Amino acid sequence: MKIASIETFTLPPRWLFVRIETDDGLVGWGEPVLEGRAASVAATVEELSDYLIGQDPGRIEDLWTVLYRGGFYRGGGIHMSALAGIDQALWDIKGKALGVPVHELLGGRVRDRIKVYSWIGGDRPDETARAAKDAVGRGFTAVKMNGTEELQYLDTWDKIDRCVANIAAVRDAVGPNIGIGVDFHGRVHKPMMKVLLRELEPFRLMFVEEPVLSEHIDSVVDVLRQSPIPIALGERLFSRWDFKSVIASGAVDIIQPDPSHCGGITEARKIAHMAEAYDVALALHCPLGPIALAACLQIDAGCYNATIQEQSLGIHYNTTNELLDYLVDPAVFTYAEGQVRIPSGPGLGIEINEEYVAERAAVGHRWRNPIWRHSDGSFAEW
Repeated sequence: MKIASIETFTLPPRWLFVRIETDDGLVGWGEPVLEGRAASVAATVEELSDYLIGQDPGRIEDLWTVLYRGGFYRGGGIHMSALAGIDQALWDIKGKALGVPVHELLGGRVRDRIKVYSWIGGDRPDETARAAKDAVGRGFTAVKMNGTEELQYLDTWDKIDRCVANIAAVRDAVGPNIGIGVDFHGRVHKPMMKVLLRELEPFRLMFVEEPVLSEHIDSVVDVLRQSPIPIALGERLFSRWDFKSVIASGAVDIIQPDPSHCGGITEARKIAHMAEAYDVALALHCPLGPIALAACLQIDAGCYNATIQEQSLGIHYNTTNELLDYLVDPAVFTYAEGQVRIPSGPGLGIEINEEYVAERAAVGHRWRNPIWRHSDGSFAEW
């Protein structure tokens, strides 16, 4: 069996799919997108296809190694996202060829289902308490929200007070036993991060995500180690080498690699197992489409330290298409009691509606994240 063709599809709302077909007609799907850089990733997939065409798709580890190391310059969001989608599609092919789900090829399941959380707030959270209550009414046992708007290095207490009031309202709405994740989105610099972590201690949060940008972790290690709130980050780290020092620092309690950004199933599992050796939990990042979620669930199935799974159903980015739109059978992601079952079908366990993919690819997208500025005109982290 050889790889015969590789094709990408830019799809609303902000996704990129890759379709790999073999010479005997087997098709594997992956999701190699970096949000806001879909065209760049698609171009990288096309460049990597020069090596892939004619290769045996079953030699996943070797293909991954060549695609990572063979270009001399390596790593970063665009390269690793392109490699991620290709890797997902190769695992999909291998599972289909053997008639088993990917997790069976990786040692089998340690769990049958995993807890998921629902997003309840946009970039500037509004009515988040009502949204949280609605999510709990739909059976979710955990929610996540953006914690704050843009913050200067030194900012005013009214912004801190708004953040605290918003989170307090959500806690009051859902009660003491619902998990609340608060995402700082890397918007907060070290001085204000120290203030916010202290102010949020009373709310018994599930975790605080990206309290500072990952590149600043080494300067706040002591603060993060001492915080009683679990610290999560990792969506902007792209390989086991990026994660190595972060995990070893002891500053992070939950890592969040994205299998559509960090080299796919192959690399995400290596990162997860490295974290397990430090008793660090895994909560894979996935505000993306159905292929990305399916890949995450195949990893979650076999990683003991996997604790909760992000998913994009109802997320504010999905204004034109939803998570389930591109699936032949949307029931594969049925949520019950705040959990989702691990897909048991061959490969990634989902079937893509190719006719609808072709239809929506004609629309495509040019999604870009907002550009924010502080009141003085300087750039603000989004």
